[in-house]
Amino acid sequence: MKGWFITGTDTEIGKTHITLALMDVLKQQGNKVVGMKPIASGCGKTDAGLRNSDALAIQAACSSHKAYELVNPYAFEPPIAPHLAARKSSVQIDIEQIVKLASRLAQDEDAILIEGVGGWMVPLGGGRMLADLARALDLPVILVVGMRLGCINHALLSAAAIRASGLQLAGWIANSVDPDMDVQDAVHDALKQLMDAPLLGQMPYKGQLSLQKESPLSRG
Repeated sequence: MKGWFITGTDTEIGKTHITLALMDVLKQQGNKVVGMKPIASGCGKTDAGLRNSDALAIQAACSSHKAYELVNPYAFEPPIAPHLAARKSSVQIDIEQIVKLASRLAQDEDAILIEGVGGWMVPLGGGRMLADLARALDLPVILVVGMRLGCINHALLSAAAIRASGLQLAGWIANSVDPDMDVQDAVHDALKQLMDAPLLGQMPYKGQLSLQKESPLSRG
């Protein structure tokens, strides 16, 4: 598979927003792109079954129609950590099955973007973590840094953990999630100096993703 695994410094820091923006960039470059959100909590009941709004947006952004069950094979109703939601639903999250479905989704596509759940060390149950899923998928990792209080610590710890997993950290994207953060420029500059990974792009609050010219995503 050619593509990227999208993780974040925490939950609710805009991973889906960034995933959709990257899918759009790649499609504008003429690529056939597919997205996947393999695990989602907080799903709503519909006539078709449990559905997650983020996963539905990713499904709609794919270059060609993909069945929802492929885009989001593990959908849980409780809005709680995935290992707790899976236990409550009497389901075991099967990493190997996710890898098989991802390979199936990526067939005949130029790139796949797979969004993780929560942060890098979120447990999935059975002693396995989100990091184990990313390692099984073996894709370069993009770290979404939610620009808010505490993000320097979260970003540096996440980057270190990604590298310790043996995976390539392709780079990080600064996503402005707190419009009242008045030291954002200073924090941004500190991260550029401290992160041992390239800045790939920036997403202003309620704005458009701007990629760095040297970003591999800028070249498709």
